[in-house]
Amino acid sequence: MLSTGYAKEFRDRAVRPLAESRENHASETKALQGVAKDLGVAAESLRRWQAKADTASTAGPEESGELRRLRRENAQLRRANEIPSSASALFASRLDPTRR
Repeated sequence: MLSTGYAKEFRDRAVRPLAESRENHASETKALQGVAKDLGVAAESLRRWQAKADTASTAGPEESGELRRLRRENAQLRRANEIPSSASALFASRLDPTRR
């Protein structure tokens, strides 16, 4: 098996944003492409790292379901936190038109 040249720690960390961004993209492929581009790696490499992480996972079905639920909740909370930030920027720009 050929080495990818990336450290195991990097590969493990690269898989995390993929799991979090799945709900923000229309498809698994779009999520892979977006995260891979952000990390500067090939989408296929990231897909293989994810597959390897999935098979290495020892979580049972109940634990996996809980993990999926928590990831979904985390993504919803992140989106909810963006709303006040966007609103405050909008109000600040309306109050002070010289600020952009």
